[in-house]
Amino acid sequence: MLREIAELGFTHAELSHGIRIVLLPGVIRAVEEGIIKISSTHNFCPLPTGITQSAPNLFEPSVSDHREHEQWLRHTKRSLDFAQQVKARVLVLHLGSVQFFWFNPAHKIKNFVRKNPTAAIPEDRQYQQVLVKACARLRDKMGPYWQQVQASIEEVRTYAVERGIQLGFENREKFEELPLDDDFGSLLAGLPAPHSAGYWHDTGHADIKQSMGMLEHRTHLEKNAAQLLGFHLHDVTADGKDHQPIGAGRIDFKMISSFWRPEHLLTLELSPRVQLEDVVSSKAKVEALVAARFGV
Repeated sequence: MLREIAELGFTHAELSHGIRIVLLPGVIRAVEEGIIKISSTHNFCPLPTGITQSAPNLFEPSVSDHREHEQWLRHTKRSLDFAQQVKARVLVLHLGSVQFFWFNPAHKIKNFVRKNPTAAIPEDRQYQQVLVKACARLRDKMGPYWQQVQASIEEVRTYAVERGIQLGFENREKFEELPLDDDFGSLLAGLPAPHSAGYWHDTGHADIKQSMGMLEHRTHLEKNAAQLLGFHLHDVTADGKDHQPIGAGRIDFKMISSFWRPEHLLTLELSPRVQLEDVVSSKAKVEALVAARFGV
């Protein structure tokens, strides 16, 4: 797997949340033999025993159930150990969600869009009213879940520092997922020292939230620029399909690249269904943006 990636011209790879335990010997051998370097890993990596497909939300740090929390903590620490072993710089994490057992306000947003196919989303006035009410309900409900997230981070903060791994908190695409987009700044500012945590920006997730009217992509990046560690780069088509090749959708990657710094990690996060030539083309387009940004 990693040899194929290297043969496409990539010097580094991110090990994502689909790495099964049976792949570890080959991954470690590829790193030791210098075939490729690992820039980042994504919680949970490796996958827990018995899990055979991507499962980044298998256990959530927002859940107060003791058994699930212990599993999240155990496998996050294991992921940090593995990240150190393969000399990664960042472990990308999801931070859970707000649970609605009844009347998830996201359903009202989806129902409005479904029942009003000709409405100009997100500008439509009635849609905005639905969205504002839904967001207010989310804020009202999130308190204990957000407190649990912060407590969970505290349990792994120094563990990550001791292993030289930065924690990259990723922006999410679903309405009820945490952190809420306005909360990254306060979350990071409130972490006690020592810590090496930061913000990890996913271009597709931000675009989806922008299409919902929940953020403005450039403004969101401006607010979190000082805390950025890296990017998941993928495009989103007009009908909302993400993890598409760079240039195949509606995202302004020239704008995105204006926020890149030399120390940032840039990861192409493409669908497994993307054709090989589109992977190569995406790589070339990102490299052209890097050259234009930094003059290299």
